[in-house]
Amino acid sequence: MARGRLRIYLGAAPGVGKTYAMLEEGQRLASAGADVVVGFVEPHGRRPTAALAEGLEIIARRAMEYREASFTEMDLDGVLARRPQAALVDELAHTNVPGSRHAKRWQDVEELLDAGIDVVTTLNVQHLESLGDVVRQITGVAQRETLPDEVARRADQIELVDLPPELLRRRMLHGEIYPSDRIDAALTHYFRVGNLTALRELALLWLADRVEEGLQRYRAEHGITARWETRERIMVALTGGPEGETLIRRSARISARVPGSELLALHVVPGDGLTHGDPATLAAQRALVESLGGSYHQTTGDDIPEALLQFAEAENVTQIVLGASRRGRLSTFLRGGVGHRTIRRSGPIDVLVITHEHAAGSTSALRLPHPSRATGPRRFWTAMLLAAITLPGLTGLLVLLGEHVDLSLALVLYLLAVVVVALVGGLAPALVAALAAGLLADYYFTPPMHSLRVQHLADVTALVVYVVTAVIVGMAAGAAARSTYQAVRASSEARALSRLATAMMHGQDLPALLEQVREDFGLEAVSLLERDTGHAAEPRWYVVASTGEDPPERPYDADVDSPVGDDLTLAARGRPLSSDDQRVLGACAAQLGMAYSHGRLAAHDAETGLRAAAEHTRASLLLTASRDLRGPLRTADEALDGVGVGTDTRESRNLAIARSSVRRAVQLLSDLDELSRLHAGALDLYLRPVDLDELLTAVLDDLGPGGHMIQCSLPELLPDVIADAAVLTRVLTALAAEAQRHSLPDRPARLTGKTRSGHVEIHMTDGTNDAVQGAERGTHPSRTPDSLTLRMCRDLTETMEGTLETAAVGPGFAVTLTLPAAASRRPITPSAPSPTEDQ
Repeated sequence: MARGRLRIYLGAAPGVGKTYAMLEEGQRLASAGADVVVGFVEPHGRRPTAALAEGLEIIARRAMEYREASFTEMDLDGVLARRPQAALVDELAHTNVPGSRHAKRWQDVEELLDAGIDVVTTLNVQHLESLGDVVRQITGVAQRETLPDEVARRADQIELVDLPPELLRRRMLHGEIYPSDRIDAALTHYFRVGNLTALRELALLWLADRVEEGLQRYRAEHGITARWETRERIMVALTGGPEGETLIRRSARISARVPGSELLALHVVPGDGLTHGDPATLAAQRALVESLGGSYHQTTGDDIPEALLQFAEAENVTQIVLGASRRGRLSTFLRGGVGHRTIRRSGPIDVLVITHEHAAGSTSALRLPHPSRATGPRRFWTAMLLAAITLPGLTGLLVLLGEHVDLSLALVLYLLAVVVVALVGGLAPALVAALAAGLLADYYFTPPMHSLRVQHLADVTALVVYVVTAVIVGMAAGAAARSTYQAVRASSEARALSRLATAMMHGQDLPALLEQVREDFGLEAVSLLERDTGHAAEPRWYVVASTGEDPPERPYDADVDSPVGDDLTLAARGRPLSSDDQRVLGACAAQLGMAYSHGRLAAHDAETGLRAAAEHTRASLLLTASRDLRGPLRTADEALDGVGVGTDTRESRNLAIARSSVRRAVQLLSDLDELSRLHAGALDLYLRPVDLDELLTAVLDDLGPGGHMIQCSLPELLPDVIADAAVLTRVLTALAAEAQRHSLPDRPARLTGKTRSGHVEIHMTDGTNDAVQGAERGTHPSRTPDSLTLRMCRDLTETMEGTLETAAVGPGFAVTLTLPAAASRRPITPSAPSPTEDQ
């Protein structure tokens, strides 16, 4: 029996329409004549989704009891007995009730597929097992129901059901996803725009990888080796030289011009394991690549162009970026540059050669190798001293032997001396020794004696062959000595870096790591110093960690220092270090800097987690309290309205105060809800030109009758403001109510306006001027600038690209609301409020 086909509708979050799409597919299959049943569908109270299931045969669910509670699950045996062509099964990652045949619903689906039944199902990306930790970091919620990725990978079809975060939040706000009592919490936490955007990106990337896997599988099955440029992949080749940063940034700019392209960086290590790049430079370049969104890779190969092209073909690279050669003309002519050889073999892959400031110029000349580059200056001068002692001594000994020594014996002994010099000091001392030995053999052992003239042609040939042989043997011996020295040096460097990396992985603290560095380099004391960036004129340094006796406290107190970034440096006191040792010390300093940065990040993450948890708890408590208090306060307000007004003036005043206080508390709860929705991003704005005089009419109506007066004074010509009319009405009403509440009966609150630099400024005060003192105001308190109402008004104003500033006028209350002005000006119409309106 053929296995059934699995089709998955994948979504980034609940509510995107996966179940709806699954039912639409079921209706399409049924209309095409297929035998379709509904094995399990969970509409979650959404009437359009439930209506779409009408007309399809529904297999009754199986009732189950667990811990004295009733549950329903898909009747697997019922679906198998019915044997339809296709079954609709919702929520593939669902965990079945204990006691079911399988623990997970995807295992039920596997049994249906094995029975030859096609299955159409749904899945959210956060339920994929490989993404569980990523989803937890994004949303702060650990997913208990997960699905092995391999189950989804085996699906015959995966279709993404996608909605923009803003539209999904709007559906949530309209009650189309969760019940009303869960909307505020969902918008504030899980359904934040950032969370939904990140989950959407995860779903798109995961599905793109599955598409890429399918494409590669198709290419392999059909033997297709030619490149298919379905996605631009740009690879930059790094040597570890100083030009790498230029090449990376140039490649990143090329990649940025092509949407959907990838940036890769590759460093080829020679087959003997002796990397010629600076480890610290490579580490910095790797960090730069990753910060630009690329990936860093490393491979091994003796033929660098071949290694580059093999990697490029394996990764389906479309462009290779190389740096212009740093080698001289002669070296390039003898062997050919990496760029030239790569271009010749690249085939359809584009190769871009980028020039840089470190490229070899037209004046490059042939230069002898620097003595310190082979085996170090000490061994160079030791070899020169050995040649200066060995050659005269050997010559004197051969002269004493007299007639028993001929030219051939002398040349063999001289050749032995040259080889010894080459093994000690490398190529340059060997060349000097070979030429000197040839002159000595000519002078003392070639007729005529004690002359540089040569009498016989055979002697001339012997001397020439000797010099050539000595040079070749010296070059070989010098190369062997250089390779041996580099191998020992590389082994020591690798061992030191490996020990340090292992210690970091085991969680050793910074003092222990510094002690290991001190022992490896034989130093007296080592310190990791950090600069206080707050003192730019005279930098101050602080010791992060130190070890040894009298560790340096400033970089200029140290014998050796290795900077790690702009504000961190490794300072050491002790013996002087060679350039190679300083290079390795720089790599160790980079690792220590990363260890310190990771420690700080871990501490910051822990602190941030605690703050986030506290903020989450505080927000939840506030939302719960607002919901719980709203009902009692409304009941109290209604009860106070039912109380009759007596003849006692004091009781009437107290009753009025009680009503005002209750309504004030209700208003505060409304402000709290408004802030919660605002911070959750659930506030939809429609910014357009707003007529202020019409808006003020609505504000005065919202304030209602009673209370103190408010004076509205606007200039004769005033432009419209760019704002949301409903939100601005809410802000001005709240500010006017606060100004009235703190105004005196004989000094009404004032609202004035004026234009300034393309903006409209609206000033709201309680009518107090500088001459009014606190005694005149009696018991009226001064306004608290960070009150809930004022904070709500400020946040709402900022969403409309405006500002709200407070200013103390004596002990009174004054705010300035600034909004962008519309382009055109207009006269105040007769229907606008008069300069003075009574409430």
